[in-house]
Amino acid sequence: MPETLTVKQFDSLAGLEPAAWNALTDCGNPFVSHEYLFGLERHDCLADHGWLPSHLCAFGDGGLIGAMPMYARTNSYGEFVFDWAWADAYEQAGGSYYPKLVSAIPFAPVIGPRLLTGDHPGAGAIRAALLARALEMVEASAMSSFHCLFTGAADHPAFAQKHLLERLTCQYHWFNRGYRDFQDFLDSLSSKRRKQIRRERRQVAEAGIEVEVLRGHEIRPEQWKVFHEFYCSTFYRRWGNPRLTLEFFRSLSETLPDRTLLILARRAGDYIAGAFSMLGSDTVFGRHWGCSEHLPFLHFELCYYQTIEFCIRHGLRSVDAGVQGEHKLSRGFEPVMARSFHWIRHPGFRKAVAEYLDRETREMNWYLEELSNHLPYKSAD
Repeated sequence: MPETLTVKQFDSLAGLEPAAWNALTDCGNPFVSHEYLFGLERHDCLADHGWLPSHLCAFGDGGLIGAMPMYARTNSYGEFVFDWAWADAYEQAGGSYYPKLVSAIPFAPVIGPRLLTGDHPGAGAIRAALLARALEMVEASAMSSFHCLFTGAADHPAFAQKHLLERLTCQYHWFNRGYRDFQDFLDSLSSKRRKQIRRERRQVAEAGIEVEVLRGHEIRPEQWKVFHEFYCSTFYRRWGNPRLTLEFFRSLSETLPDRTLLILARRAGDYIAGAFSMLGSDTVFGRHWGCSEHLPFLHFELCYYQTIEFCIRHGLRSVDAGVQGEHKLSRGFEPVMARSFHWIRHPGFRKAVAEYLDRETREMNWYLEELSNHLPYKSAD
């Protein structure tokens, strides 16, 4: 007999067994782990910023066989697939764009699976059931739309079958092409860019900066505290209230010690800057940065050059530096296409968004091609 499949909604991961959830996330991506997602809930990172957990879980005869991290949203902050113009147009036409339903990793533009099925032989049917339930939730609650952000390739067929609208965005990743060390990476660059990076690193060293690279279990509570102060200062300066709490950062040392990386800069005995990353099975995910002193090129040293060195030293495949910042190209990062999928409940507005995305997709493809023509590697001279 075929397996019985039911999909249920949960307003927290608290009642779900971590091992059962994590068995669905065999992709080496720490952001979809129970520890990371529940940590956001447990340590007050979500509700005040308009992320209301509405996770979907699929159950079969043997228990949990599929899941989809999901949130009802009352704004679009922390998504990095910008739909503010859609919201304005929707509301000018007399509708209420919020709440909307979003499957994403809060505050992290990380490409990865959203329809979690592990190695289940019926993965296709499970993905279809999860997605169908998400669309039913939008219809039943009269939400404006459903959005699945920065999706992994395995999820794409399910979205295509439901005719969701696809949107492209640009990210910047560095790729390890078997480099022996950082010098080997520099040797692959054009003379101009090689000299530029050497000059930037030399200026940081001559400023008396000492760098500490710490894995999760090595990070002391006081080091998390000073980094959180740096992180908050960046948010206050640029975006308003910080999203991630000190308690959340500290929890990572306990729940994900092998997946957590903190790079701190010290001068004259005092910490003055820090960069926070998460580690996947083959990727360094650079996420947050902050400082108490602004020194030339210190940001590049901690966020780019140190993570590249770590990646080479540990034989990892890539560094994911996230979205935005064409300056990353000259430092060895490459443009990468990221995909998100969208379903708009109102047919007329859905048609208007589809027409907009047709134009935007052509422009984005051209933009990515242009960026690829300006890489700093010798073969691209």
